[in-house]
Amino acid sequence: MRVSQSKDSGDGMRATLERIFGLAACRTTVRTELLAGLTTFLTMAYIIFVQPAVLSGAMFNRSTGLDFGAVTTATCLSAAVASAIMGLYARYPIAQAPGMGENFFFVFTALPAAAAAGFSNAWQVGLGLVFISGVLFLALSWFGFREKVMETISPSLKSGIAAGIGLFIAFIGLQNAGLIVPDPGTAVKLNSRLLSPDLLVFFTGLVVTAALHARRVPGAILWGLAAATTLAVGIRLALPVLPASLRAHPWLSQSLLVTRFALAREIVAPPAPLSPTLLKLDVAHALTPAMLPFVAVFLFMVLFDTVGTLIGVAGQAGLIVNNRLPRARQAFVSDALGTTLGACLGTSTVTSFIESAAGVQAGGRTGLTSLTTAALFLLALFFGPLIAMVGSYAPITAPALVFVGAMMLHHIRHIDWSDATESFPAFLILVGIPFTFSIADGLALGFVSHPVLKLLSGRGKQVSWLLYGLAALLVAYFALVRSRIG
Repeated sequence: MRVSQSKDSGDGMRATLERIFGLAACRTTVRTELLAGLTTFLTMAYIIFVQPAVLSGAMFNRSTGLDFGAVTTATCLSAAVASAIMGLYARYPIAQAPGMGENFFFVFTALPAAAAAGFSNAWQVGLGLVFISGVLFLALSWFGFREKVMETISPSLKSGIAAGIGLFIAFIGLQNAGLIVPDPGTAVKLNSRLLSPDLLVFFTGLVVTAALHARRVPGAILWGLAAATTLAVGIRLALPVLPASLRAHPWLSQSLLVTRFALAREIVAPPAPLSPTLLKLDVAHALTPAMLPFVAVFLFMVLFDTVGTLIGVAGQAGLIVNNRLPRARQAFVSDALGTTLGACLGTSTVTSFIESAAGVQAGGRTGLTSLTTAALFLLALFFGPLIAMVGSYAPITAPALVFVGAMMLHHIRHIDWSDATESFPAFLILVGIPFTFSIADGLALGFVSHPVLKLLSGRGKQVSWLLYGLAALLVAYFALVRSRIG
């Protein structure tokens, strides 16, 4: 009798999932969708370790004011809810989480700008910026204006932004690992201690990640993190049995592995409380003239990420019909809701992850894939101690930054190098972001030079009035705000 009831229950569940997601019409099964959701989760789970380390400042050994544990909880919750919305409302196999690129813009550009504008609660103002950009994105998505906004930025500039942020992320990863170190004569140089414990951990993670990615193993970044963590833990456990002379040697005693890396006392624990960041956003100060350009940049960044991911993943899954993406509005709304929710919880822009393509490659075709990924993000909430251990030691997370940055450079091929009015502004963005160590400064170089070059070449009508407006805002910001702080 129990077997029969269990079978009936299973059949009922499958029938419900079939009715919601149309599995048969998409030529997929419950088992395939569940495995695809697991695959997607494995490929993007690195964000659970990286995001709190970035936003709290633990990765850079300087506090931003955001609580590490609260950001961890906010990251998992926002990823879970946003992915579930995408799965149930848009019914696409696309998972969402706080985006790489946006998180660095938040820490290295938005927060310093808020502080320079005189706001002592910079991180709260930053969350306000993210929230406002999410609300604007929601309005644009709901009323169908997103295409107009996307038209304001040329494909070459979009590609330059993505590639420039990739270089920036990779550069920060190399610095965090200790491979690139400061030099008074040349600004930076290669670390001569290539066999230090920190660099051994970094190279292990990077080589494992790259090798597994080349072999098309799902979750290559996560496995690289695991390999680097295993080596770091092994060295830390071996310290007591090493000769005293070796332990006292600067090569080891001054390494981050000894001075900062601490083993977790437990693996599983209740989720960290959200109270330090929950609804702590400052919307009023985020709407001041000094901060409005950053709202625009956050909005453009989430637009670029979402459009690129939707086109890439949906195209791979064969979901684009007659050059149109069905339920595109629902997908954009899902993304916008994720961003606004993430800001309320205490994390930076939530966006669609291109890593969802791994799940599609594994057979995912419906929202059940995203729903599975969402459930796994909720499960990750209970591994806070492990996340804190990994996130507090930069050489473990640095390989993920370098690898993600390298992958983002493929956008360079989409720059129109035959047109100087397109390629030169894109180039200024590409090199400006890492060289100025500021995403906003790099974007400003491109956003201001692009309309100027178009005007001087007699092609001013090719630039939207929105981009002229953004260029004017950026010029005013640099003249009236940045000039006061040098």
